[in-house]
Amino acid sequence: MTENEQINPEFIENSPSVPPDPAIPAPPALDVDPVMIRAERVKTEISRVIVGQEDMLDLLLVALFTGGHVLLEGVPGIAKTLTAKLLARTLHTEFSRIQFTPDLMPADVLGTSVFNMKTSDFTFKAGPIFSNIVLIDEINRAPAKTQASLFEVMEERQITVDGVTYPMAAPFMVLATQNPIEQEGTYKLPEAQLDRFLFKIILAYPSLEEEQAILRRFRNDFSGVLRETVNAVLTPSDIADCQRIIEEVYIREELLDYIAAIVHNTRSNADLFLGASPRASLSLMKASKAVAAMAGRNFVTPDDIRYVAYPALNHRVILTPEREMEGYTTREVLEDIVKKIEVPR
Repeated sequence: MTENEQINPEFIENSPSVPPDPAIPAPPALDVDPVMIRAERVKTEISRVIVGQEDMLDLLLVALFTGGHVLLEGVPGIAKTLTAKLLARTLHTEFSRIQFTPDLMPADVLGTSVFNMKTSDFTFKAGPIFSNIVLIDEINRAPAKTQASLFEVMEERQITVDGVTYPMAAPFMVLATQNPIEQEGTYKLPEAQLDRFLFKIILAYPSLEEEQAILRRFRNDFSGVLRETVNAVLTPSDIADCQRIIEEVYIREELLDYIAAIVHNTRSNADLFLGASPRASLSLMKASKAVAAMAGRNFVTPDDIRYVAYPALNHRVILTPEREMEGYTTREVLEDIVKKIEVPR
């Protein structure tokens, strides 16, 4: 089993629309239809170009609706960058792309203070990070000091330059890509930065049927005209409304304990050198609420948590050297953890 395999359907199932146990108090009334409808609009637009990758699209929307950031990992040519650009096209927001290179400096990302000869004063010139949807291509090709410039903005939605704090406009989402194969001239992301991503989505090659569909769709579109057919369908107020609704989605106490048990087990597991942080627990809770709302439910089920468990945890844990040498993967260890934890009824 490899890290680039698709999400295992036996490990993460689609969330069923089954009502909760009658013995458990009913969740408060909440209309989640706006979230479900808006998510479908975005997926419909992106599906004009992208073939397959349903899980990736769902997880990207979960991140968008919860204010999270996403790291897309996969070999070149499987539409990581294209999907990020198409997602931005479906939103009435600003978009910027930053190509990370070994010579990129923090000021090239954040901006810098420029001396104004007329006023004899310094004026801040904002960098490309000042946008709503920011695509960082090949994030692991920039040195550590440039990667570190993202710490504050990804967590606190602000940057500090020369003692002055500049807030980001909402929504703010970082979509980063990296290639797991070619490591020459790259700089591994530190754990502190990986922990700031809601999800790390590992993409695989398309199936034979999907590749055939890709060829048929683009056989008369060499210049990429099809991409221009993707329309903006969500405004910042739509996204804020979805975030407000998702916050109110009901999650019972037993499921909060279930999330805590999963994350706590990563810290005491003999196969893992590093376990997940409390930020991971919060990420699981937020993401499971979004999954429930996108499925048309105002309550969270255990399967919602299982659906987001691997993409929310795989970049936050580290295997022990012994398990790495034995050929284990983080997927296998996380699957085993989730299977061992008793599912609340």
